[in-house]
Amino acid sequence: MAKKQPSSSTVLPWIPRIYYSTMSVLVDVACRPNITINRTLLNFFDIKISPNKKSRNGLTSVDIAVDPARDLWFRLYTPTEPAADISLPVILFFHGGGFATLRPDSFLYDPVCRRFAREIPAVVVSVNYRLSPENRFPSQYDDGFDVLKFLDGRSFDGFPPNADLSRCFLAGDSAGANLAHHVACRAGKTEFRAVKVMGLIAIQPFYGGEERTESELRLRRVPLVWVGITDWMWKALLPEGCNRDHEAVNVSGPNAADISVLKYPATLVCIGGFDPLQDWQRRYYEWLKRSGKEATLIEYPNAAHAFYWFPELPESSQLITHMRDFIQKQSPNKHVN
Repeated sequence: MAKKQPSSSTVLPWIPRIYYSTMSVLVDVACRPNITINRTLLNFFDIKISPNKKSRNGLTSVDIAVDPARDLWFRLYTPTEPAADISLPVILFFHGGGFATLRPDSFLYDPVCRRFAREIPAVVVSVNYRLSPENRFPSQYDDGFDVLKFLDGRSFDGFPPNADLSRCFLAGDSAGANLAHHVACRAGKTEFRAVKVMGLIAIQPFYGGEERTESELRLRRVPLVWVGITDWMWKALLPEGCNRDHEAVNVSGPNAADISVLKYPATLVCIGGFDPLQDWQRRYYEWLKRSGKEATLIEYPNAAHAFYWFPELPESSQLITHMRDFIQKQSPNKHVN
């Protein structure tokens, strides 16, 4: 297992460096001190990518409405090249963005999910959940769980016949990994008809607490997740008057749920060595183990937060390999009857 790096900076290729710098400035400007957000500014710069109903590069994608009243929908990615008689796992994916930014059709997330679907391979369901501060806790968790129930009902056209809901994996990055954890907690208390949650993939999960950890203090100057913006995002999510030891934030802290009694899935926790959130992520992994749950920790010593946005980074390919191996271990491929 990789050791933590003492440095507070890493060398990045010029494209990721430009993206990180631009996104950091944009989010810092859009997130106002009065805990409102300049949604118009964010939407102007967040280029949207349309779905491809016809196969393109071995993949189709389509947007499926769940509840138009709350703009709850998902983008469904289906590989077209694996043999039709081989079942595919289903990945229910929740995007990052601090609960306040980005969408499944964002230019940052559509390529990520396409790559997951094509290279794992898997049927990927990328969820458009409600954003804060317009919608606060527990809106995002309600949306995530409602999509899982929607899948269980198969109440829509176009669901691929070789998508195996008995091999369902919850996954997310950053805020999306936080969301996936809370959906897993709800799923552990629910009986489904078709869905069986076999695993959880937590990519650099967004957790925190009132305490300032060593990595938060050491990595104050990194882009995207410095403590000033993460504090803002927690305030934008939580009900008025709550602090960062709320169960939504400090999942392994004083107000943590008792998951030892839940059917909580095997979990893969992925950590970056230049992510200020890494100490909270390790605590989450250790808490899972103490709670008697199966958990695996993968560390990428030279990775910053959201490294998987950039396919040119070697860690991005390593992550997909680790995801594929984890899914195969938890639920091997099988033929469709």
